[in-house]
Amino acid sequence: MKNNILTYAYRGLFSIIYFIFGKKKKIREMFAIDDDNAINLNSNDIFAKNRKSSFEKSNEDIRNADLMDKLHFKYQAKKEDGKIIKGTIDAYNIDLARKFLQNQGLEIIKIELRKKYDIDITLGNPINTSELCFALAQLSTYLRAGITLVDSVRILAKQTDNPSKKKIYDGIVYDLLGGDNFSSALAKQGKVFPKLLINMCKSAELTGDLANVLEEMADYYTSIDTTRKQIKSAMTYPTVVLIFAILVVTFVLVWVVPQYQSMFAGLDAELPRITVIVLKVSDFLQNHALGILIILIIVLLIYRYLFKNVRSFRLMMQTIYLHIPVIKNIIMYSEVSMFARTFSSLLSHGVYITDSMDVLLNVSENEVYRKIILKTVQNLNGGGKISEAFKGHWAFPLVAYEMIVTGETTGQLAVMMEKVADYYDNLHRNSVNAIKSLIEPILIVFLAGAVGIIILSIILPMFEMYKVIS
Repeated sequence: MKNNILTYAYRGLFSIIYFIFGKKKKIREMFAIDDDNAINLNSNDIFAKNRKSSFEKSNEDIRNADLMDKLHFKYQAKKEDGKIIKGTIDAYNIDLARKFLQNQGLEIIKIELRKKYDIDITLGNPINTSELCFALAQLSTYLRAGITLVDSVRILAKQTDNPSKKKIYDGIVYDLLGGDNFSSALAKQGKVFPKLLINMCKSAELTGDLANVLEEMADYYTSIDTTRKQIKSAMTYPTVVLIFAILVVTFVLVWVVPQYQSMFAGLDAELPRITVIVLKVSDFLQNHALGILIILIIVLLIYRYLFKNVRSFRLMMQTIYLHIPVIKNIIMYSEVSMFARTFSSLLSHGVYITDSMDVLLNVSENEVYRKIILKTVQNLNGGGKISEAFKGHWAFPLVAYEMIVTGETTGQLAVMMEKVADYYDNLHRNSVNAIKSLIEPILIVFLAGAVGIIILSIILPMFEMYKVIS
């Protein structure tokens, strides 16, 4: 009993210390000081307010809680069909979390604050592009059918068995019920949803055309996803062939060639130069194979880190890639097509040109084209034209530039950008097919040549042996 009392006393002491030193901002919000320096409850604080009877009536509380970070709760609940489920939810406090779950038709069995070490581990974005396209198409259909946005997202949450996706959809529902608009609810889910989608939804909320925008964005991301799949499909076979070729050559050099090395050492005749080279390469791989593998992994990890975190390095590498024959066309056509289609979509929905450029600046991941867009923003701020930043730039095709000029002149910039996107989509598709057709025979010739050289280096000394014997 005494130990329990001491335990609770320590916990209470540490809670008070943490509250005083770690929550100074919250103290200022919870209490107000009047003219007589008397401390009174602040009527604007969510903890000092009376709770409403339902989750929907707690909108004002939730909006006032925006100054706080959401807390992480885990729960166990019973569905209407009697099935017991477990999950997690982020809410400003346990009361709002409980009300939200009850509003979802769940009978709460247990709910508690998650421990600091109890974290979700997810690899990559839990919602890939294909799933995003399907979800946007569904939302658009539901909205056209007269279903409310909240209920539409609830349907998406019920359809998935993936805990990470369900948590995302539940988070959107939570924020929508809390008074946020759809774009804000998407933005609060971290990096799950693309910035372009969030900005397009924000524009649609102003025009009241969310259903059409969601459908168009579904088509847009479907096109992007199709292009990426084409690239992956085109590169899968060559990559497999290349890996197979490297493994075969390494196996022959490390395990097959050494079997003949002792036999060649007994020859009095001078070994052919090609055999000497192959034997030296074989010795080197036997002695340093592990070191080479470690160095290769380290180099790749360093490259990935620098490419992801150092903008100047990323700009240098992307500039190099844009000067490699064949590959430069694939990158250029893809970037121009994405730029034009995104720009067209933004302009078509009434987004100002300067705002569109800000969105494009955040959407693009290629530093070369980000520099062009940034220069465009500077030109627009100085009263110049959009086309001035693209004029004569080595990374922007002349045809696309002329189309921008035409669009500016005629006032049909959105239409022209859509045509540019379609044109370069087609060029990109043809370039992917061309590089696929080009790489396959090159890799096959490489594999055949490497194995052929090794075999020749073994056969030639054998002829010398036969001459000595005869």
